[in-house]
Amino acid sequence: MRITLRQLQIFLAVAQSGSTTAAAGLVALSQSAASASLNELESLLGVQLFDRVGKRLVLNDSGRQLLPQARHMLDAAHTIERQFNDPASGSELHLGASTTIGSYLLPAMIAAYRREHTGARVRALVANTADIVDAVVNFEVDAGLIEGPCHADDVRVEPWMMDELIVVAAPAHPIVTGGRKITLKMLREADWLLREAGSGTREAVEHALIPYLHHLPSSFEFGNSEAIKRATAEGLGISCLSRSVVEDLIESGKLVELETPLPTLRRHFYMVVSRHRAASPSLAALLSFCREWAQQQPR
Repeated sequence: MRITLRQLQIFLAVAQSGSTTAAAGLVALSQSAASASLNELESLLGVQLFDRVGKRLVLNDSGRQLLPQARHMLDAAHTIERQFNDPASGSELHLGASTTIGSYLLPAMIAAYRREHTGARVRALVANTADIVDAVVNFEVDAGLIEGPCHADDVRVEPWMMDELIVVAAPAHPIVTGGRKITLKMLREADWLLREAGSGTREAVEHALIPYLHHLPSSFEFGNSEAIKRATAEGLGISCLSRSVVEDLIESGKLVELETPLPTLRRHFYMVVSRHRAASPSLAALLSFCREWAQQQPR
């Protein structure tokens, strides 16, 4: 075989950066060497992989066809390196988790996994759902745990566990102190504290509430659920968050769960892996543990 992993690495770097100059910086080569390597790959395949648009290189149909295969090849090579370069240290896996899962569920789950697999190492990437899905697609993590719907084509999506969403407010908020039964009209007129666009929690909350409230007026948007619950406790508005996120402030009396005419709000958390990834034994073991751990959690 004449195609090399280095050529595929440079191809991916050009696809990511849009030029051989920028790609050269990513792979520690000169621009001329990166350009020559890309030209050689295109010559071996007998096709152009990019359209030249001004100074930018944009993937064409042939390039898009090669992209997942190149990612798969490099990911397999990295897996071999991790497996054999330091075998005494045990396996190392990269797990992505969207913000709520990463902040409130992942630490306990990884601790339990390490107790059963003492030689294993797990590196975690915590970001919003859209970024975690992108990381799975781009082989930046071995698998992802997300809290919102996944719209990518190149991943396998598996329901992982159920989560309950509840509406909360500060004890001194007018919706609590007014002494009236909470109505849908009151919820429609309230100031809501929401996650940012692209967040799985934001999408899940909108999906759960808009059928009843018709719209969801946002007073403030925050980049994580911890900021939302703290702002809610300060009386800036009301919010709809996972029970696992707010249970500590409910227990301390800084937040109260509102009795509303809404039905019980639940959502799925999902496990996602790339369709192009061949699962190693260590990854298969981790995914199996994730499933078992989720089944043991309180419903």
